[in-house]
Amino acid sequence: MTSAGSGQQPAQARAVVVARHGKLWLVPTVLSALVALFLSLLYMGGIVNPNDSLRDLPIALVDSDEGPPLPGQRQPVGAQLSREVIAATPAKAVQWRRLNQAQMQEQLAAGKIYGALVIPADFTSSVAALTTSRATARPTLTILTNPGLGSLGSSLANQISQRAAHQSSLTIGRQLTDRARAGGADATLRALLADPVTVTTRVGHPIGRHSGLGLTAFYYTLLLVLTAFVGGNIINNGVDAGLGYTDNEIGPWHSRRPTVPISRTQTLLLKMIMAAGIAVITTSLTMLATVAILGMDASHLPLLWVFSYCASLAVGLGVQAINAAFGGIGQVVSMFVFIALALPSSGATIPLQAVPDFYRFLALFEPFRQVTDGVRAILYFDARAEAGLTRGWTMIAIGLVVALLFGFAMTRYYDRKGLHRLVLQEP
Repeated sequence: MTSAGSGQQPAQARAVVVARHGKLWLVPTVLSALVALFLSLLYMGGIVNPNDSLRDLPIALVDSDEGPPLPGQRQPVGAQLSREVIAATPAKAVQWRRLNQAQMQEQLAAGKIYGALVIPADFTSSVAALTTSRATARPTLTILTNPGLGSLGSSLANQISQRAAHQSSLTIGRQLTDRARAGGADATLRALLADPVTVTTRVGHPIGRHSGLGLTAFYYTLLLVLTAFVGGNIINNGVDAGLGYTDNEIGPWHSRRPTVPISRTQTLLLKMIMAAGIAVITTSLTMLATVAILGMDASHLPLLWVFSYCASLAVGLGVQAINAAFGGIGQVVSMFVFIALALPSSGATIPLQAVPDFYRFLALFEPFRQVTDGVRAILYFDARAEAGLTRGWTMIAIGLVVALLFGFAMTRYYDRKGLHRLVLQEP
């Protein structure tokens, strides 16, 4: 055994020897396995089967048909088709909203509906003309999409409306064919009447070409949350190293600063002050990169910056509070709070109406969903309060208050209990 004063280095341990100690493996193995298991369940659980999870997807049904009813009918064909559309849709999958034209445009512009199925004013008259010499074109239904709510949500609404319209067309076609057969119509006319309706699709609420098909709101929010999360952990580790509570290692270089006597509460305050200051820089650079350099479509730039900063600040303070409360595993806990649980419950890529109930519950309070709603309202829906901006501001304010209360409550509790981080160093 080498003495401390001999000037010789102690014998170096060998990795293969140290690796034989089972206790060394226990904690990393258990934590890594749990992270892998829960991440897999959380991420894949929200996207495996959106069609089976679909509940109450809001789609407008606009019946502008002015009639008059066909002979022997009490209502215009549009009213019958509206009933057929609702009947052709699986129960509880879609929330058909019977609206007029003005109400439909309002809800499209506010991001309240994923699309619309519109029956025109001349629908009955164009159906009636099919059996006469006045027929010039097939009756037409129009499907409107809302790409600002995401390409998948808009696509789901489009598919549902297409299927419902086609089924309704076949139902009406059978009635017309029976009437035509009784009137001695030829086979060509009966074939035309069997599926009489043409369906066209167009964008109901356009967004910019540089909007990622409605996904820039999601990716911009992801940037805000990730930079705040990663930056918060960098601040946490950097402050601890600067105050001498952890070693500072960069490549092969290692240093340990003298330990600064400071309470847990004051340490948390320092980290939160730094998080607030650094968020100004990260928010500005995020907007510079995405809007100025990459050309992302964005309006209301001052509002977007303020909202982005407040969202980043809420996440950054939340990271500091969790790290202060949970210590070494705080980074894992905050990763689940702000990333793992948040992404699949954001409603940004897959509508919340198409995910299992567990994720809809998470969406009530998970920060990613709240920030996405606000960013989406600013980018796509003219910063309208009812498009999600009010909810975004409200939940950011709640998140800031919760982070401050939780963080300082835990550190003051630790300080009162004498659970100090300071370890006296031997001379």
